[in-house]
Amino acid sequence: MNRRFLLAGGTALVAGAAFGLGARAEEGQFPVTKTEEEWRAQLTDMQFAVLREENTERAFTSPLLKIKEKGTYHCAGCDQPVFESETKFDSGTGWPSFTSEIKGNVGFKSDWSMIFPRTEEHCSRCGGHLGHVFDDGPQPTGKRHCINGVAMIFRPADGGAPVTG
Repeated sequence: MNRRFLLAGGTALVAGAAFGLGARAEEGQFPVTKTEEEWRAQLTDMQFAVLREENTERAFTSPLLKIKEKGTYHCAGCDQPVFESETKFDSGTGWPSFTSEIKGNVGFKSDWSMIFPRTEEHCSRCGGHLGHVFDDGPQPTGKRHCINGVAMIFRPADGGAPVTG
């Protein structure tokens, strides 16, 4: 090994971190942790791709888009409540959108995977990727939490059957 090799390797690691490469949550950082095999057994293929690999579902495909009743949206990975129906709005983007999260139940981190910076949202209990938050939402917060429906389960306030995204 020489200095040039070490310098190039260090630069690559810093660049990878800055641009979000390998940005998935490491096991053991969250109260709910499972092996990849355990997650795959619990989740559908699309839920695994979104929650564990930070993929995005196709726009306008989630049944959660049409839900207008009162209730709570929970993480599909660990069932933690993450959004209240009172904060949901139709953003026209094709993903369920909310003006605010349930404080403490959603975590945030910088995401450079699209070259420009975005703020990624994840479940604070299991680390599952939910979506992103933007500063172009309606009042009172001005935020648009653009969330993958497949990453959530809707639990109606009236105790009706849950709806998976």
